[in-house]
Amino acid sequence: MSDWVPYPEDLAARYRERGYWTGETFGAFLADRAAEFADQVAVVDDRQRWTYRELDERATRMAHGFVARGIARGDRVVVQLPNVAEFFSVVFGLFRAGAVPVFALPPHRFSEISYFCSHTEAVAYVIADRFGGFDYRTLAEQVGVRQVFVLGDPGQHTALADVPVDPTGELPTVDSGDLAFLQLSGGSTGVPKLIPRIHDDYLYSVRESAEICGLGPSSVYLVALPVAHNFPMSSPGVLGALHAGSRIVLASAPSPDVAFGLIQRERVTITGVVPPVALLWLTAAATRPEDLSSLEVLQVGGAKFAEEAARRVGPELGCALQQVFGMAEGLVNYTRFDDPDDLVAISQGRPISPDDELLVVDEDDRPVEPGEVGHLLTRGPYTIRGYYRAEEHNRVAFTDGYYRTGDLVRLLPSGHLVVEGRAKDQINRGGEKVAAEEVENHLIAHPAVHDAALVAVPDSFLGERTCAFVVATAEVTGPQLRAFLRERGLAAYKIPDRVEFVDEFPHTGVGKTSRRDLRALLAAREA
Repeated sequence: MSDWVPYPEDLAARYRERGYWTGETFGAFLADRAAEFADQVAVVDDRQRWTYRELDERATRMAHGFVARGIARGDRVVVQLPNVAEFFSVVFGLFRAGAVPVFALPPHRFSEISYFCSHTEAVAYVIADRFGGFDYRTLAEQVGVRQVFVLGDPGQHTALADVPVDPTGELPTVDSGDLAFLQLSGGSTGVPKLIPRIHDDYLYSVRESAEICGLGPSSVYLVALPVAHNFPMSSPGVLGALHAGSRIVLASAPSPDVAFGLIQRERVTITGVVPPVALLWLTAAATRPEDLSSLEVLQVGGAKFAEEAARRVGPELGCALQQVFGMAEGLVNYTRFDDPDDLVAISQGRPISPDDELLVVDEDDRPVEPGEVGHLLTRGPYTIRGYYRAEEHNRVAFTDGYYRTGDLVRLLPSGHLVVEGRAKDQINRGGEKVAAEEVENHLIAHPAVHDAALVAVPDSFLGERTCAFVVATAEVTGPQLRAFLRERGLAAYKIPDRVEFVDEFPHTGVGKTSRRDLRALLAAREA
């Protein structure tokens, strides 16, 4: 059994015939752009500016260095770097070495990182020494991966700058159908799912996204969100910017204090944020001194953007709004720049590809009437066919090649989608996906907790916050439980915002915990 599910050969042949898959690899992708845009600035961070030629040369040196350290074609390497230029030299170096980056986000801690490393049998781990007050070298020691490469002070590990280079050595041959990298799913189950992407399918979505979003050599893309997240990576993101010869500007944080200054200094033309960040920017724009006049497009995605807020973007930020709805598993939708303003305000866009297939069905998988709310299923030339090493889960998450997204949507006559919510026990906390089962499993590990249920609480800023209902068998407080979860290495955004104690859980007719009744109980307590 393969670690990941390939596309059926007849579909792969169709996607090649129609020009979606071009046979390009990520290593060749960067080399081609470096040849075309050699002296243009490719990447800017707080410390440095690299041209396309410099980025290409650094990636090649890094590839030789990784090979010299014994990293072979197909080896998995967990990469957990903040928004720094070295992210690109490391990742493209791994691509050229034939290795498979496993993308972790800066907030991930022991619970997530140890799982990524064990589940993928990672041979190495790439980190910064410190970021946001957290020492990742200590985390690396707890995880115990064989090789650790550190940007900055390496401590007892290997400095990225000291990775040996043998430029005379051979780099492996990489095929466009090879596994390129693994991303984390925002799925609803207790165990994180890893998403396998190949060079062909991902680069197709990158090229189409860059075209739809109007990127070109004069575009300047600000990375306000963590660069390893799927949205700022490919929608159109940094890869779309590289495809078009644009300049990438990396922000250390999305706050107006950081981002607005970069927009003014670098004359940023486009960026992508989640709704809470968009609301912060809208509030701050009226009183901030920075000149934001270069900004042409604000993309908002990752969670539903309220219509009232969407209508404020043009008047208050002076730029166009583009709504984005997608998933790391594949399907990406954009509103288009020629869409009517009213459509942009209420919808989350339409798909990239004419070969994106969408089904909107009821609980019994029967198609709903046009315009009715239903469960979204999708398949197409850049949507995966199964998760990595998850055969049992794949039998539930995929049907006849269709991926069950877990989203509830309405399909408009124009082909645009309106996202109405989630069907899974998953909470969308400001664009960060929190799997209820994962948090519940950690809570139940506490000796004073008999049972736990995590539910979503509506929030005007984040969209949803989290509330943990707990049935306790001994005296314990909410702060003690939150501290316990932190000690277990749970990412900060997964720590419940609120903890409520009950004697027992309400149940549905079939005996399941009724989350609807728990939410009603919370509303009654607040009232």
